[in-house]
Amino acid sequence: MRLRRITGYAGLVLLSGCASYNTSQTLPDTVNMPQSAAAVVVQPAQLPFRALRSHVFNPADGLDSDEVAMLAVANNPQLRQARDGLGVARAQAFAAGLLPDPQLGMTSDHPTNGGAGTMNAFNYNLSYDVNALLLRSSRKNAANRDTERVNMELLWQEWQVVSQAKLLFTRLTAQAVLMQQLQTARNLWMQRYQASQHAMAAGNVTLDFASTDFVALQNTERQINELERNVAQNRASLNSLLGLAATAQVTLVGEVHPALLDESGIADIAVQRLTLRPDLLALQAGYQSQEEKYRGAVLAQFPVLNVGVTRARDTAGLYTMGFGLSLSLPIFNRNRGNIAIEQATRKKLFDEYQDRLNSAHSEIAFALENLPLLQAQLQRTQQGVTALQQLAQRADVAYRAGNLAAPDYVRLQTSLLDKKTESINLAEALMEQRIALETLLGPDLPALRSSK
Repeated sequence: MRLRRITGYAGLVLLSGCASYNTSQTLPDTVNMPQSAAAVVVQPAQLPFRALRSHVFNPADGLDSDEVAMLAVANNPQLRQARDGLGVARAQAFAAGLLPDPQLGMTSDHPTNGGAGTMNAFNYNLSYDVNALLLRSSRKNAANRDTERVNMELLWQEWQVVSQAKLLFTRLTAQAVLMQQLQTARNLWMQRYQASQHAMAAGNVTLDFASTDFVALQNTERQINELERNVAQNRASLNSLLGLAATAQVTLVGEVHPALLDESGIADIAVQRLTLRPDLLALQAGYQSQEEKYRGAVLAQFPVLNVGVTRARDTAGLYTMGFGLSLSLPIFNRNRGNIAIEQATRKKLFDEYQDRLNSAHSEIAFALENLPLLQAQLQRTQQGVTALQQLAQRADVAYRAGNLAAPDYVRLQTSLLDKKTESINLAEALMEQRIALETLLGPDLPALRSSK
């Protein structure tokens, strides 16, 4: 009777602390992707950068560069999975901080051939693993550092998504400007080709004269075709990054005018900015977590101690109360294998952090070296566009007056188109370089002035 009573009490205690089972969700069999940016809820307070948190998100009038980045952070599928991973890390940290449970053992013996006066025997044993309690601190600290690591990795991934969103925005807006230039040129060559065809039919010009316009038209058509394919690819990449359906139409507004950055000012803040970079902070947290694991492995080499109390009754009715202690003898194993593994892992993480830090400085140095080169090239190219535009205006007047040969006019117009294309591509490259620096060092970089 007493055994059943104690067993019942123990069962009630265990059941009172049990969690209930949550019914699993049915796996989906349909696509669940928003058809438009307006269908996505963006919470600015949860965005990584101050500039994004203070920006108004209104997809009704199109998306500018910041709004594209906001939408990407809010709805990117990979970020959603990373946030789920952060939830797992927090649950693991919670589990690591829980106290180990005691162990209750119960046995009952029923005599089968005893005489009068014999009775059922029982044995109750309550024990506790002391080593699990001693190692709790290192496990908890390691799990907390792992949570910090996952959180920083999530933030770094958000940085990457913001950069990729702005990069695609820059490419698409630059391609839109370039498409306008090419379509204008195509209309010009089409008009000239049609006019030369009529003139050749009337016998006023020769075939080589008319073929010049046709070759220029075909070259422009080729560039437009290549650009259309690139735009389609970038549009698909942007929709995927934003977590939108492939058929979703995203309207981009606003032109990109890259600011001329102050490379010396950026170099001055580089070291301080790197101390706040999420991927390096994640590696630091990972190293600290491994330090705790290594410390725990060293502590685990000492004898495993298990203590307990025993209450028993034998078949003759004799009651006893006892104390139990079990101790492992660290003769052969001594946890040396796990200690070696954790120590080697710590060394690996140290080298990984050093390599990442070295790479960050090299990437920043290359970007700062490339920055003034791109800025100078863009300025020279813009000056060249201005000079060619003035020549083209005078050439147009001379051509209409019959004072300029058609091949010379075509070459001048082609040179102007090429120079404008070069200017657009350099402005895009300069903006991409700025985005790369913001990825390496964070936003709000020192600027000299805005370029128009």
